[in-house]
Amino acid sequence: MADSAPTSETVTVSILGKEYRVACADSERAGLQASARLLHERMSRIRTSGTVIGIERIAVMAALNIAHELIQAKAELSSIPLQQEMLDRLKDKVQNALGEIDSEQEAQS
Repeated sequence: MADSAPTSETVTVSILGKEYRVACADSERAGLQASARLLHERMSRIRTSGTVIGIERIAVMAALNIAHELIQAKAELSSIPLQQEMLDRLKDKVQNALGEIDSEQEAQS
C-alpha cells in the first residue's frame, strides 16, 4: 500500500539578507515563498523607516502589523453573510411590493 502522507521538501527563503530553510509540503511551496516575500517587504519597510532598531524588534513589528491586517480581514469576511442576508431580505421586500403594485394594477384594469 502506498503512503498517502504529503511529501515535504526543504525550501530556502531569504528575509533581510538571511536565509532560512523551512520544511513544507510540495503543494505549499508557492505559498511559503509568497509569505517570505511579504515578510521581507514589511520588515524592509520598517527597517528603512528607522523608527525600530534591531532585527528581532523589526520582525515583531512586522508580525504584529500582518496579524492586525489578518484580524481585520477576518472581521470583514464574517460580516459578509450578514450583509448578504440583509440584501436578500430587502430584495424580497421590494419584490413583494412590486407584486402588490402589479396586483393592484391588474384589479383596476
